[in-house]
Amino acid sequence: MKQYKFGMEGKPKWRRSLLFLATLLIVGAVAGFIGIRSLYMSNLQAVNPLATEDIVYVLQSGATTPQIAKGLREKTLIRSTAAFEQYVRTNEVGQDFKAGTYLLKQSQDVATIIGILTEGRVAANLFTILPGKRLDQIKATFIEVGFTQSEVDFALDPNNYTNHPALVDKPVEATLEGYLYPDSYEFLLGTTKPQTIIGQSLDEMAEALTPETRAGIAAQGLSVYQGIILASIVEREVGAVDSNGVPNNNRPKAAQVFLKRLREGMRLESNTTDNFPDEYNTYSIMGLPPTPVSNITKNSLEAVIVPANTNYLFFVSGKDCVTRFSENNSQHESYIQQHGVATDCNG
Repeated sequence: MKQYKFGMEGKPKWRRSLLFLATLLIVGAVAGFIGIRSLYMSNLQAVNPLATEDIVYVLQSGATTPQIAKGLREKTLIRSTAAFEQYVRTNEVGQDFKAGTYLLKQSQDVATIIGILTEGRVAANLFTILPGKRLDQIKATFIEVGFTQSEVDFALDPNNYTNHPALVDKPVEATLEGYLYPDSYEFLLGTTKPQTIIGQSLDEMAEALTPETRAGIAAQGLSVYQGIILASIVEREVGAVDSNGVPNNNRPKAAQVFLKRLREGMRLESNTTDNFPDEYNTYSIMGLPPTPVSNITKNSLEAVIVPANTNYLFFVSGKDCVTRFSENNSQHESYIQQHGVATDCNG
């Protein structure tokens, strides 16, 4: 009689099933890798290969790769921030970016754009006023690009713009400190006058100082000039993005802190005035400094007009560049003990 061995017929099926499952997993993994790789390569391509228009992009000193990627994406110059950051990591060029004003196109792929930014091929016909800059720094930039000191001094005389709508609230004795709106302006050295650029900058400032904006500043119990002074402190004190390039809502909260301190008769105690003359030192004077401490953006103006609905009295940026707010000094000191104090989180 033929002997029957139980289980021998099932074993090959089990092995075949396992082999089939393993094959499926391998095929799926390969297909997934190919798909991800294909998407990555696609996201490195130009946004619009047929585009011819130049787009102004300003790469600020100290900007991180995520900040650069975010800025390029907002200008619709790249398809994906993640793909851009991965390309930077893969090619180890994160430390090679050079600050400046660039003319880029949507027809350029990521490799081309990164090449331009790392080689420092800045636009020669653009003059850039960066946010949070003092008047003396802007003056130095004018001279650096080739304008003479005498023509820059003449251009910065506010008497040349007496009837300009941006300056109707400026005290007679005040300079243009705080009024030159940050942006990039076209110029041709030898043809364009500095006052033309300054006039265009004031035009943008006038657009920011709408009747609604002026009314919003007045609603905070401030004159327009005081509103600009406070906005300049907010501009230099708190960045619009965190250390990873992610937008934050810290400016309205910082404005709330300063406004509350003003109303309660407390010193502002802002580090932005540390290197200014004594009459600007907000750790020793009461109230606002006598003039703005830098130029401003709409974001900082809006923070003053619509401060956060909070009750904070203190804030500090730790060494991790995270800004922490508190309602009392005890919590504030605790944050300092735990996280230290940042030296520079805004680049």
